[in-house]
Amino acid sequence: MTGLALIVVHPPSPSGGRRVTVGREILGTAYGVADLYEFLRRAGWDPDDIRLDDAGQIAWQGGGPGTW
Repeated sequence: MTGLALIVVHPPSPSGGRRVTVGREILGTAYGVADLYEFLRRAGWDPDDIRLDDAGQIAWQGGGPGTW
């Protein structure tokens, strides 16, 4: 992940799901961790390199990985 922008998982929306962005790019709306991993894989990350509890990789807004 070296040199890549911070992943931001935005607060849950009233209609469900959480927007996922990297820099100014919107990757999509995730409804669970599996969606988040898929968006990141499509954006070029290796899912094995992603640590959900690493604040240096992912900024969780409005709740952590257990909040959807």
